[in-house]
Amino acid sequence: MKLVLKNVNLLNPDQNLNQENVSILIVDGKFKKIGNLVDSDTNNATVLELDGKLVVPGLFDMHVHLREPGREDEETVITGCNSAANGGFTGIACMPNTEPAIDSAEVASFIKKQAANHLVEVYPIGAVTIGRKGETLSPMAELKDAGVVAFSDDGVSVKTASILKRALEYAKMFNLPIIEHCEDESLAGGAMNESINSTLLGLPPIPSVAEDLIVMRDILMAEYTDSKVHIAHISSKKSVEMVREAKKKFIKVTAEVTPHHFSLTDDVVKTYDPNVKMNPPLRTKADVDEIIKGLKDGTIDCIASDHAPHSLEEKEMEFEYAPNGIIGLETEVGLAFTELYHKKVLTIEQMIEKLSINPRKILNIQVPQIKEGETANLTILDVDAVWTVDKKKFLSKSVNTPFDKKLLTGKPIGVINKNMMFFEGNISKV
Repeated sequence: MKLVLKNVNLLNPDQNLNQENVSILIVDGKFKKIGNLVDSDTNNATVLELDGKLVVPGLFDMHVHLREPGREDEETVITGCNSAANGGFTGIACMPNTEPAIDSAEVASFIKKQAANHLVEVYPIGAVTIGRKGETLSPMAELKDAGVVAFSDDGVSVKTASILKRALEYAKMFNLPIIEHCEDESLAGGAMNESINSTLLGLPPIPSVAEDLIVMRDILMAEYTDSKVHIAHISSKKSVEMVREAKKKFIKVTAEVTPHHFSLTDDVVKTYDPNVKMNPPLRTKADVDEIIKGLKDGTIDCIASDHAPHSLEEKEMEFEYAPNGIIGLETEVGLAFTELYHKKVLTIEQMIEKLSINPRKILNIQVPQIKEGETANLTILDVDAVWTVDKKKFLSKSVNTPFDKKLLTGKPIGVINKNMMFFEGNISKV
């Protein structure tokens, strides 16, 4: 099988690659030739004329909820992978809050088996504790052997400092991070950020200090154990500041942010649209401004969707009682390029670092290389494409998004991985 990507710009900051107006010959899923092609290279090949589109290492989202096993009505491994491919991703890490949780080798192996024949690579994240209940450590060595790339009790923080300390010490033996949903349980349970808006709207609040307290605890524990902590979906000004200071002390802490937390504030909750209800909640402009600063100065390492599918029946109810979360795989790239690249917050190199390279490095996954002889694992981007979000065209099983009909600039065109290509809505061999 021969595929030619004609007239593309190549970018991979991890290998200091930045080439313009070159062509790529891919044979049987591997880079055969990169540069100027001759007629014989294109004989019997599928040729895509890409007219200056950007080719980068396949994008990676390290925070995705696939719902399988347990809630296949909302998403399955395969529909989640289809959604990821449509969003420009060749790899995802899936969170353990399934039913049952990813707290055994059997569940981790099941998920990997479900994804085995898809072009999107799926890396399970194991639960820190059995059932994510915060009481008994999961069999972490067994989970590592089954292929998990991190541990998390996602949806809740690890319940106590004692359990967290032990988990960090075990995870350190495998050189894997503990990924934390940072929220003090005693301050949780509200419906939106505590601010003037929560008072005006009469909705029960979640104060930002609920996040800050656990971020502070986790940084101290990472320092004490000399282990890796990753802060999921960071959302508060104070938390960003604490991570920045921790990095200056060379504490092993990393952080991610979602597109909704850098593109929306709690002002949008005035619509009472349950599609803007998430946890952590949307916060104030001051928080968003600090997140933007943190992205720019490297405090925040990567962008992740926190893709959280929900059924219509569950999501379309009174704001206070609707479940938290939105889908994000198919709007992540557009929102990131619209809000960060085209507003000159991040350079194109920084964008690719945060969407492809850094999440893999945090999880000890090899970064794809764009060079002859290597397996082709890449994303094709049109960074200037203007498009309108249409949830009816999503490949996810769910449609819970606040971004329907939003105009965005920057779009994935296709992805190639594992000897397969997703292009114009179809998967084919390459």
